[in-house]
Amino acid sequence: MIIEQPSALAQTRYYDPYFASEAVKILPGEYYATGDDQLIVTVLGSCVSVCLRDRCSGIGGMNHFMLPGQVDGYLQAADSARYGVFAMELLINLVLRLGAQREQFEAKVFGGGCVLPDMTENDVGQHNVAFVHDYLHAQGIPVLAEDVLGNHPRKVYYFPANGRVLVKTLRRLHNSTLLEREQELDLSIQRAALTGPIDLF
Repeated sequence: MIIEQPSALAQTRYYDPYFASEAVKILPGEYYATGDDQLIVTVLGSCVSVCLRDRCSGIGGMNHFMLPGQVDGYLQAADSARYGVFAMELLINLVLRLGAQREQFEAKVFGGGCVLPDMTENDVGQHNVAFVHDYLHAQGIPVLAEDVLGNHPRKVYYFPANGRVLVKTLRRLHNSTLLEREQELDLSIQRAALTGPIDLF
């Protein structure tokens, strides 16, 4: 089954003068793929991004999901790119639609940090990383590299055309957006344990 969610396709484009490249910014719950020589960028806290590409054609993309799809046994809304299972299906389907071959897939995994000092014991970052490891293994997609867990946010720069990834550890944030997002996510998980299934935001 072909799964699509055009509303979750990243729309933020800009020119990155440092890399002298057209760039696309991925926000939480978004995904993007390309067969062109583009840079894909995202900032991660406890969320996880998978960089997926066809090693032969250079067609590839990235997603950015917030939860694996289940927290403490409660299955969250599955039809959203904010959740890992759906985010992976969206990315894989788009990369295939652009002409990639599944047998040539390779992946790199980033994120899953615990960036709040008082984060709940139910560490969403660890759940996200465990989910994506299991998912990629089940799909037979090799993981060539990863930078996961830890206590700091990351900024990820991905060049699908050649598979290159640069990761910058953010020890100081220039604004509060990421921390506010993590706090809301943490509160939502705590509410889920009390009230059952929820849909974030």
